[in-house]
Amino acid sequence: MTTINNPIIPGMAPDPSILRVGEDYYIATSTFHWQPAIQIFHSKDLANWQLTTYALKDEELNLQGTNTPAGIWAPHLSYDPQTKKYWIAYCHIQNMAGREFNAESYAICADSIMGPWSKPLYLTSIGFDPSLFHENGKHYIAVLEWETREGYQAPGHIVIAEVNLATGEVGEWHRITTGFTTRGCVEAPQIYKHSDYYYLMLASGGTGYAHGVEMGRAKNIFGPYEPNPSHEPILTASPHHLFSLGDPDAGHFEMYNPHSPIQKAGHGSLVKTPTGEWYIAHLMSRPLAGTKLNPLGRETGLQKMHWTKDGWLEMADGSNLAKQAVAVDSASSKQDLHAFDIDDHFTNGHYDQRFMTPYHKQGASWVKVVDGNLQISGRNSFFSQVSPSIMGTRATSMDYQLQTKLEFHPTHYSETAGLGLYYDSNNWFYVRLCLSDDEQELVLRILQAKLGERIDYIFDEVPVPNHVAEIRINYRQGKVTVEYRFTDGVWQPLGKEFDLAYLSDEGVNGEPGEIGGFTGLFNFIGAVDAFEHRSHGDFAYYSVKNNF
Repeated sequence: MTTINNPIIPGMAPDPSILRVGEDYYIATSTFHWQPAIQIFHSKDLANWQLTTYALKDEELNLQGTNTPAGIWAPHLSYDPQTKKYWIAYCHIQNMAGREFNAESYAICADSIMGPWSKPLYLTSIGFDPSLFHENGKHYIAVLEWETREGYQAPGHIVIAEVNLATGEVGEWHRITTGFTTRGCVEAPQIYKHSDYYYLMLASGGTGYAHGVEMGRAKNIFGPYEPNPSHEPILTASPHHLFSLGDPDAGHFEMYNPHSPIQKAGHGSLVKTPTGEWYIAHLMSRPLAGTKLNPLGRETGLQKMHWTKDGWLEMADGSNLAKQAVAVDSASSKQDLHAFDIDDHFTNGHYDQRFMTPYHKQGASWVKVVDGNLQISGRNSFFSQVSPSIMGTRATSMDYQLQTKLEFHPTHYSETAGLGLYYDSNNWFYVRLCLSDDEQELVLRILQAKLGERIDYIFDEVPVPNHVAEIRINYRQGKVTVEYRFTDGVWQPLGKEFDLAYLSDEGVNGEPGEIGGFTGLFNFIGAVDAFEHRSHGDFAYYSVKNNF
């Protein structure tokens, strides 16, 4: 038995859906406004996970103009043993304005987890967070029916229907429950069969500090479902009683647990090991020390579970409090957190598949490997939700060093290339090469977006000889320092220490009491060209070294 620490997948890896087929474990997670979409991680031992593929490749998706944090939500991964096909149900949130939450749910399938995946099959627009359950050749869909009527229980009912996965035709919807506890805000329904019961697992309490996992069971898939006897979540980071029925999804900062190293534990997914052990993969967050700000967004954690003699699922220690440390029987080796480091020199004409792009697809028209460099052609400014030239990777530690070397030859003041930190189009930090304001020399200068405000640090610029520079960003608990060097020179500081704690789920644009986003911080290299879209930056390498 090996003890591992949560998260098992650090950085933006929320809404985990876990699946075991044979000796292999897979987890699919949300990707929101980032492409390629739907990350799929693989493990042999539950302890060490590696990104293996994406389910939605660029040609199948258009996220341009997507507001944070809409996009691709809560993929549910399942396997039909009769047809031996993998299935993913997911929703595309297209609009969140007015709390309408317009969503389209789809299903895709494949003979291999690596694809190719089928074209998306439209299922419904009734709500979000769909899941599939396969039994004896029949298929069922469970989803949240989003409530928009005044005076009705928000956010709505969990509903279940039989579905024809050949045609996408959905049968009669059955309204099952508005929740098994008083936490409210139920979503992400998932159906499991254990012994003689169907179990309906829900996320509840909103995706903030009151988040949790709750469960009910029934003899019939359409119910009626009886709640867990405790009438409380079976897993949470904040086990105190909460009554919040009707609250659609507040941050619930009052439920922050000062004694827990992890927060927001919820949205779980259940898996059984070959030896009969049970685990829940769940989302979680880790705030910056002394704050309630979570820059890494919602990550993936793991908890050991067991069934009671009365046939109810509970945590292995009998509590409902999510733990940072968990015993994993199947772990064959120690947890290697440095597997999330990146050192990419763009060899063999490829770049690391962990690179993602906000709002639109990657393509050779703007990013490609040329002579051992990653060439990024500039387009929209980073305020754009259409076509920003950003190659980003998930931040996976609170303490890390980000570094690159690039060559750049701009001809207009609107052309830039460089290194930075990115949350969304309103919130980022960019250390870039650009022309001086008089367009007489190349300089290194910092540009920042904070809650949509543009901040240019014009008094901190330094001239760049020979059009080549190495840039290093040191991130530690929300504080950032910047360094540079030229042609094997000594590292020099650029500017002051910057407080970038606002680049977090709670620090970006949001309503009071609400979480502004729930996607997480990214590191990136990129370029801008608001002149004629002809300039490009040539990046020799991209490095992220995490400190644990």
